[in-house]
Amino acid sequence: VQLVESGGGLVQPGGSLRLSCAASGFTFSSYTMRWFRQAAGKERELVARITSAGGSTNYADSMAGRFTVSRDNAKNTVYLQMNSLKPEDTAMYYCNALSPYGTNYWGKGTLVTVSS
Repeated sequence: VQLVESGGGLVQPGGSLRLSCAASGFTFSSYTMRWFRQAAGKERELVARITSAGGSTNYADSMAGRFTVSRDNAKNTVYLQMNSLKPEDTAMYYCNALSPYGTNYWGKGTLVTVSS
């Protein structure tokens, strides 16, 4: 099982980034996919969630309206489009796969830094 995040980097405040998470080794289309983030010295927090068929999405309050989660089950990939980025969005962003039975898989993360 692998979850490989990409797309992180340095961006100025107000800018945008698109994160990708490529999955392999499990039945991607059966899993709810989630993005978490963890800033230095803080606990990991849920950013966004998308159900297996992509029919339902949820966001943390501070990201709603700025972030959009989507998935392409044909490509085994989940995305996180992040707009209007703020310095407080600086964190390591992690991809998570959650099965209907509670199995969790994690990626190693991609670093997003929002700074001028």
